[in-house]
Amino acid sequence: MSTRPLIAGSRHAVSAGHYLAASAGLAILEAGGNAVDAGCAAGLALGVLQPDLVNVAGVAPILIRMADGTTETIAGLGHWPASIPPDHFMRNHAGKMPPGVQRTVVPAAPDAWITALERHGTMGFAEIAEPAIRFAAEGFFVYPLLAESLAGHAAEYARWPQNAAIYLPGGAPPPVGSRFVQTDLAAMLTHMADVARAAGGRLEGLAAAHAAFYRGDIAARIVDFIQAEGGFLSRSDMAGFHSRIEPVVSRRWRGHEVMVCGPWCQGPTLLEALLLMERAGFHGMAHNSADYLHLMAECLKAAMADREHHFADPAIFDVPIERLLSEEHIAARVALFDQERAHPGVPEPLFGPDLAPRVTGAGHPTVEPDTSYVAVVDRWGNAFSATPSDGSWNAPVVPGLGIVASCRGTQSRPDPLHPSGVGPGRRPRLTPNPALVVTRDGGVMPFGTPGGDVQIQAMLQVLLNRFHFGMDLQTAIEAPRIASYATPSSFAPYESYPRRLAVEGLVPETVRHALAARGHDIRDWPDRTWLAGSVEAVETDPATGLRLAGADPRRPAYAVAM
Repeated sequence: MSTRPLIAGSRHAVSAGHYLAASAGLAILEAGGNAVDAGCAAGLALGVLQPDLVNVAGVAPILIRMADGTTETIAGLGHWPASIPPDHFMRNHAGKMPPGVQRTVVPAAPDAWITALERHGTMGFAEIAEPAIRFAAEGFFVYPLLAESLAGHAAEYARWPQNAAIYLPGGAPPPVGSRFVQTDLAAMLTHMADVARAAGGRLEGLAAAHAAFYRGDIAARIVDFIQAEGGFLSRSDMAGFHSRIEPVVSRRWRGHEVMVCGPWCQGPTLLEALLLMERAGFHGMAHNSADYLHLMAECLKAAMADREHHFADPAIFDVPIERLLSEEHIAARVALFDQERAHPGVPEPLFGPDLAPRVTGAGHPTVEPDTSYVAVVDRWGNAFSATPSDGSWNAPVVPGLGIVASCRGTQSRPDPLHPSGVGPGRRPRLTPNPALVVTRDGGVMPFGTPGGDVQIQAMLQVLLNRFHFGMDLQTAIEAPRIASYATPSSFAPYESYPRRLAVEGLVPETVRHALAARGHDIRDWPDRTWLAGSVEAVETDPATGLRLAGADPRRPAYAVAM
C-alpha cells in the first residue's frame, strides 16, 4: 500500500520536511550529538530549505521528551508588541488584518532553538547552524513544490523589492532544477555563529548568539525596519523575549500516552478529537468506510469548534482545557452527533459565549503555504518533535538579513474580545503543534505535520492508522485522508465552508457518494495532495531496539536512520 519503504536503524532516526534537513540531522547524530542537537540543526535548516513555508525568524514550537522521562514544551511563539492598541485592526482596518509588518509579533524561532540547546543539547550554535549556513550560501535544488509555491505567490513577492530579489531572481520565479541561493540569510547566520565561537564555551556561545539576534545589530536592523514600515515591534520587545517553557497536555488512550502542547496552539484539539472518536465508538468500522469517515469528520468539527470558542494564550487567560477534555464534555458532544447527517456548520459552544466568526467562504478555502516538521529519536532514547513555520510572501523581508520578522499575528483575531484576539503581550493561537506518543510498551513516537487547520486532522488519521488499524508507520502515513473545512480558518479572513469535506482520490468513489448522501459537501482531491498535510514520524520499537521512521510523499519529506 505504500510507495516508500519503512526506514529502520539500530541507533537513531530523523524524519523531516526536506531530505537535506533530515540528512543534516543525521550528520549531527553521527557526530555524537543528541536528538535535541539534531532536531535544532534540522529545524534551522528547514528555514533555509523551505523558505516559502518556514522562516528563520518565524515560530518554532518544540516538544521534547528526554530518555529519563523529562518532558516539556518550548513554545517558540512570539507575542504582540507592547505598544499595539488592542483595537488597532478593528478601528483602522475595518476588522481585517492587512499584509505587511503590522501583523508582526516577536520573532521566536531563534530563541526556541537556542533555548532547547541550552536546556537539553550538547553542541553549540555554530555546530548546529553549519548545515543551514551551507545550504543558504551554496544554494540547493529548486524542487517542484517550492517552484509551484513561489510561482503561485509571485505577485505577493513582487510587492516588496527585497522579497522579489530573493524569491523572484531575475524577475521570475525560479524553475525546477535551478539553484536557490540566500546570501543575506547566510551572512546573518554566519554572524551569529561567529559571535558564538568567539564567546568561548558552549553555553556562553549560545548566549552570545541569542544576544546578537535579540539585542545586538540584528535586532536593531529588524526593529528599525519594522518601525519605518509602520509596525509596532520595539527593541524592548526583542530584548526581553524568551520562549515560555510549559508542561505538555496529555491523555491516556488504550494504554498509550498522547502528548501535545498547550492551548496557545491547536495541540489539545488532537486529544479532544481522539477522545470523541473513542467515546463515539468506531470499533468494527472498516478503515476509510463511509461510517468511519463521517464519524471522524463530525468529531473533528466538534473539537475544532471548541478550539475556536475557547483556546487562547494560557499565560493570560484561564483556558478550560480540563473541562474540554473531561468525560462529561466529551459525552455531551458525542450525544449531539447524527451518524446519518453532517452537522450543517460550526457546532455551538456547550458553555461560554459564542464568539466564532461566521464568514462563509466562496470557492476554495485559502490555504497558507507554510510550516514544516522534524522528528528525531537518538541512540539514548531522547525524542524531539518540532513544527517550525512562517512564510515569506505576506510581509517584507528585512533588507540585508534575508528574513521576515514573524508575521504570525495573522492567527490572532482582529477583535480583542475573541479568546485569541489581538492585545499587547498576547500570543496568537498557533496552528503548528508538535506531538509525541509514549506507547504502551514503552516506546516513543514524535510526530507532526504542516497543513494549517489540516494538521490535527492528518495527525489523528495517522495515529489511528498506526495504533488502531495496525498499519506500519509508513503505510499509516501514506493512507488516503480527508479534511473538514466547516469551522473557521485559523488564518485571516477566518472563513468557514459549512459541510465542506475534502477527500483524497484513493478513497473509493462509492464512499464519497455515501458521504455526500449524508450531507457532506464533497470536494475531490487528487490521489495524494500536499493540501492533506505531510506527516513525519519516528517510532522506537522496544522489542528490537530499532528506530523506525516514516515520511510523507505528499511533500519533499524524507526519513533517514542509522
